[in-house]
This record gives sequence, structure tokens and C-alpha cells, in this order.
Amino acid sequence: MTRPLPTGVMLRRDLRAADVIPFARRADELGFDELWVVEDLGFRGGVAQAGAVLAATERIHVGVGILPAGARNAAFAAMEAATLAQLFPGRVTIGIGHGMPAWMRAVGAWPSSPLTLLAEHVSAVRALLRGEQVTSAPDARSVHLSDIALEPVAVPAVVPDVLLGVRGPRSLAVSGQVADGTILAEPSTPEYVRTALEQIAAPGRHRLVTYNVAAVDDDASAALAAVRPSLQWVGEPDAAPHLEPLPFRDELAALRASCADRTEFVERLPAEWVRQLALAGTPDEVRGRLAALADAGATSAVLVPVGDDPLQVLTSLARVL
Repeated sequence: MTRPLPTGVMLRRDLRAADVIPFARRADELGFDELWVVEDLGFRGGVAQAGAVLAATERIHVGVGILPAGARNAAFAAMEAATLAQLFPGRVTIGIGHGMPAWMRAVGAWPSSPLTLLAEHVSAVRALLRGEQVTSAPDARSVHLSDIALEPVAVPAVVPDVLLGVRGPRSLAVSGQVADGTILAEPSTPEYVRTALEQIAAPGRHRLVTYNVAAVDDDASAALAAVRPSLQWVGEPDAAPHLEPLPFRDELAALRASCADRTEFVERLPAEWVRQLALAGTPDEVRGRLAALADAGATSAVLVPVGDDPLQVLTSLARVL
């Protein structure tokens, strides 16, 4: 069976520093198309990770998913993105998003109008990456630039795509208007992909990157057991847009309401729901799920690994390639 769509793997935020470069190199050697790094508060910076793994690998495309818009001035964000794109042309995608509201409030960076900030920030970053001079509109509310441009020596020859990591209908609509694509967090089911594309309503080419927790094993039940603990957040409010298109959304909400905590919730999740909320099973079963994502409109799939031995888990996931 041929690969149904480009397949990547996530560089987990909790890897030991000593494992980061070996993990990236092994993902490159195994043939994964993409490697995605994350920037979660209290862990590691997205730009630094991307630069390190790009320098340590030969071929793999590296995505940053995501950089919170409120954490960086748009001009300085563009400088960082342009530097990566110049040093590693054609191998970089930049993801930008709101950031988790609680985290952004904790650092004093949650804006009064998150959607406005995101749209203005991404529009400015993309224009700067194209070598344009940017002056914010007089009525700009969040991004205020005056005659700012990258110096000619700093403008990348291959302009990286800028994607929005968002999930709600209004944010997805903004992504369709101002970005080159969208990153959908886990769980990204085919049903959610179709709904998201309708809400994005992009007029032209628009990439759609999907995240899903994943496990591959000849014993399908073992793979389902491996991903189950990582689905504990599925019942929380943030995941509501992901669940809305699913036929069992009401039953899932009722199950979560009846459970004392997340641990009980994931233990009681029916196996069939786990199959639909993750990429887990035998190699052929996971390839089938990847094909369903491709049919729904995804342009790449990112596997979020689970397990204690990162290199061993990476090797098992590579069986779908």
C-alpha cells in the first residue's frame, strides 16, 4: 500500500534534551516527511528547537506548531522565521496561533481581542517574509509597525508557509483569509477535517495539517491501550470543536460528566471511540485511517508518539511508511 498522504511525527515537548537530536535524526533516517516541534509554556522554545533539528538533519521538513502571536512582536517573529528559511530553504513551515489562554494570561500576554491580534500579526509576518515594507493601518488595534521591512540580505528566497494553529469556527475563518494553511490539534478526525475546511473556506490553495496521538502494533488492542491515557483531555471544553461533528459527541459528553476525573474517563472510553480519536492499530489499520484523513482534505498527518522509549516508539510508528 502506498503512503496516502505526507506523514510527520511530533517532537514531544517532554523529551530529555539528550534525546532531541537523536530523535530528529532518526525520524529523518526512517523516512518521515515532516517533524513538528511545539512551544508550550515552561518547556522549550519553538524557534530554537527548529533551528537545532534542521541543522542536525538532511532532508526532513520541520514545522513549528505553534508560536503564540501575543508572545512576539510581528517584526521580530518575521526575522526569526526568515532566518530559518534562509538557512534551510524549502524545509520550514511556521505555525502561529493564539496560545493557550491560561498560559498567555499567566505571562501577561493575552490580548483584549485575540482574533484581531492574530489576523494583524500573521498578515504583517507574511508581508515581511515576502520582502514588503509594512506600515500598520491607522485603525490597527494590536500590531503597530511603521515603515518596517527586512533588509534585502535577510529576505528568504523561498518564503515559508505560515499556518494558523486554531480550532474554533471564527478562528478557522480567519485562517482561511490570512494564512497559507491551518494546523488542527488532536484529535483530528476525518469528520472534523471536513467541518474545519468548510469553516476555513479558503479561496485557493490551503494546507491542512492534522495532529493525532498514535501507536502502531501488530496487536491492535495493545496500540489502543497505548494511546488511551493521552486522550484524557478529549472530554474538556477546549476539545469541543473537535467533537462537534462526531456521531457520539453527546454520549462522550455524558460519559465525561459521569466520571470523577480524567483517569476514570479514559478508562471507560469505548474501544471504538478510541479508534476514531487516535491513529492506533496495526500498520494497515493506521494506513487506512491516514487514507480517510486524505480523503477528507488533510494535506499532511502528524503522529503524536506515546510511550516511554522515544526511539523505539518512533521506529514502530515508521511502519506505516
